[in-house]
Parts: sequence; C-alpha cells; structure tokens
Amino acid sequence: MIVAVLCALGAALSNATGTVMQSRAARRAPERDTMRLMLMKHLMRQPGWYAGIGGMIGGFLLQATALSLAGLALVQPVIAVELPITLLIGARVFHRRVGWPALSGMLALSGGLALLITSTRPRGGHEPATIWPWVWACAISLLLGGALITAGLAARGGLRAALFGSVSGLAFGFTAALMKGALNRLPQGLLAVLESWQLYAMVVTGIAAVFLTQNALQSGPLAAAQPAITTCEPLTSILFGVLLFDESLRAGWWLFPTVLGGGMLVTGSVLLARSPLSSATTGQDGAEVPERQR
Repeated sequence: MIVAVLCALGAALSNATGTVMQSRAARRAPERDTMRLMLMKHLMRQPGWYAGIGGMIGGFLLQATALSLAGLALVQPVIAVELPITLLIGARVFHRRVGWPALSGMLALSGGLALLITSTRPRGGHEPATIWPWVWACAISLLLGGALITAGLAARGGLRAALFGSVSGLAFGFTAALMKGALNRLPQGLLAVLESWQLYAMVVTGIAAVFLTQNALQSGPLAAAQPAITTCEPLTSILFGVLLFDESLRAGWWLFPTVLGGGMLVTGSVLLARSPLSSATTGQDGAEVPERQR
C-alpha cells in the first residue's frame, strides 16, 4: 500500500511538472493560432513541450502502476494533490505570488475532488446491451464540447482558458469511458480488443483531448485552465460510468460528503477565479504578468 501511495504521489508530481512545462510552451504561441493546427506546429518546435509530454506519459505510467497495486478509492484521492502541486510549481516558474485566496482555492478544489471520488465510489456495472447509449454519449459530448468551444472563442483570458479546460476534461473523461469499453473485451482475447471500435475512437478522442489541453494552456493563466481540466475529467468519467455502464454510486449517508465535496469544488473555483493567479498573461520571456499590464 505504501508503494502504491508513493507511485500515486509520483504520478501527481510528474503530471504537475509536465503540465507546467506544456503551459510555458503554449503561452508563447500567438493568440491567432488558437484552435488551429498551427498551434501544434508551434509547440513541436519547442524542446520544453516534449519534456512536458514526457512528464504526462510518466505520470500515466506511475498512476497505472499505483492502480495495479491498490484500488481506485485509494489512488485517485492521492492523485488529486496534482492540482495544488501544479499551481505551486506554476507560480514559481511564472513568477507569481501565491496569496491566501489562491492557496485556499487550491486546497478546497483538491480536497473537494478527493472527497467526491471517495464518497461516490462507482462500482458494479456492465457493458451496454446496444450501441445506442454510446450514440447518445457521443452526441452529448459533441454538443456540449461544441458549446464550450464556441463560448471559449468568444471569451478572453482566464475565462477562455477555463472553458477550453472544461471541454478538455470532458474529452479526457470520454476517452476513459472508451478505454473501459475496449478493455471490457480483454477476457475474450487481445484480438477482440483490437477489433473493438472503442479502441480507435479512444485514440481519436485522446488526440483531441491533448489538442484541447494545449489550447486551454495557451489561452490564459495556468490557474484558470488546470482546475477546469482536473475537476471535469474525473466528474465526467463518473457520469459516463453511470450512464453507459450502469455503475452504481454510494447512497445513504454518503450523500452528505458528496454534497460537501461538490460545495468545496464550487468554493475553490470561486476563490481561484478571484485570485491574482487567474488574471495574468505572459510576457516575451514566458513569465506571467497581470492582465492590466498588457
């Protein structure tokens, strides 16, 4: 169990470092490249971006190792510390002061997320009997994602970063659902997994999620983009687990900590949105400066 916790903490640190490095590279891209493939062309010219992707891959491998040694209920709440680690490293890299409102927001968000995951603890479930639940899930994801992108393109700064971060989290959550759908065929053999349409849809949505993440990191401060990504991904994973796989959530007195966790998420989001960390842009050297000084 101790090894699992250490691997989960290592995953959180690796993800956090990778995210900050990706953010530093993305924030140097011109605004005109938003939601264009030119953004990726710009990023692929920067060695630091590849290091950031490496951190993300390392975090994934460490998280997978932790999950192989312990259950989701232990590992995922530990992974939630990724958010404050990311923002603290980001504040250091981008030369931003972390005030009490921002620190309180970080703790409330990560604590609320950990509490929600622990309280709901999805379990059971089975593969959908027909293709229609998947069709509805795809349609809802595309419509909601399109609405968030449209709203993000009309916004600026921290709000745009948060909206793009939300659709990125949605895409990662749907990617996890597709992965589960593909891996459910593993007992039938590897060939069954390779023949499943979910595997290839997962690759497409995963690439889209990475692209959306880069747009979120490019559009505004890390403190605006990362909380949206970190919170939306597990929440949408839980939602798809219930809607697609008929997983059941804890009920009874567990509803109290669930509601409390949701309230902490809202409170943390408000505190971070009002903090100086969420109202910054970047200068030519990649360091963040307040919006009013642009």
